[in-house]
Amino acid sequence: MSFLPPEAKNLSESSSITLAQQIQSQPIVTPLSSQPIVTTYVQQGKGETPILLLHGFDSSVFEFRRLLPLLAEKQETWAVDLLGFGFTERLSGLSFSPEAIKTHLYYFWKTLIEQPVILVGASMGGATAIDFALTYPETVTKLILIDSAGVVKPPAIGKFMFPPLDTFSTAFLSNAWVRQNISRTAYYDKSFASVDAQLCAALHLKCQGWNQALISFTKSGGYGSFVAQLAQLIQPTLILWGENDQILGTQDAKLFSTLIPNSQLIWLKNCGHVPHLECPQLTAQYILDF
Repeated sequence: MSFLPPEAKNLSESSSITLAQQIQSQPIVTPLSSQPIVTTYVQQGKGETPILLLHGFDSSVFEFRRLLPLLAEKQETWAVDLLGFGFTERLSGLSFSPEAIKTHLYYFWKTLIEQPVILVGASMGGATAIDFALTYPETVTKLILIDSAGVVKPPAIGKFMFPPLDTFSTAFLSNAWVRQNISRTAYYDKSFASVDAQLCAALHLKCQGWNQALISFTKSGGYGSFVAQLAQLIQPTLILWGENDQILGTQDAKLFSTLIPNSQLIWLKNCGHVPHLECPQLTAQYILDF
């Protein structure tokens, strides 16, 4: 746990403490850099087809602290900190773009898993999962999208973030009050926006290069719309969506369901944008049944 900041000792929820103890790291050799990228991940359980969990924007493997152990009871389950996010190393000079994220993820998969996976993406991680499944279809047997990004193209303003606006933007995003308000918006039941939840969501902000990587990702334009490519997805796809999502709303779920062949949409009642945190047992059951 040497890559976790000292504040990790203040975690109070048992699921958070347990996950912190289970985070591992592995140097991953990629074409992106002459140096291996020290990549953080969690792996639990056993089963024939591994499940690989991809977190959302400005998040980390802590996002799956409640879901991962439930899945691991039945299936081999992995969660990885995507390039530029979580506790994965942010090497100086790297581009933190969707293309780089996809390349890093492929070499993580090739190094440690190297067999087809059930790919689960939440929010921005859903856009990452779609991009990965389209590019490397042989690596993904099934696709699961949880309140996923990937329909609406982000505003182009990010490409024009120049100093000092870029620094101001990351300072704003690192503000505890701002992050707590985002957290409260993400949940249907606001009691989930606890002190422990806020700490889980902020630990990676202490990592070296957090703000520079976030600026680099934003300037790259982030993930665009995959609407034109969704029909090319060959994997059976499960779409899980919180009925009370106040971050992305609910219209994107219907569009995903319409445009992705061989897809199934399931609504989760009394859940907001993060059902894997708010109703993990139900989310796990739908994933395992699928």
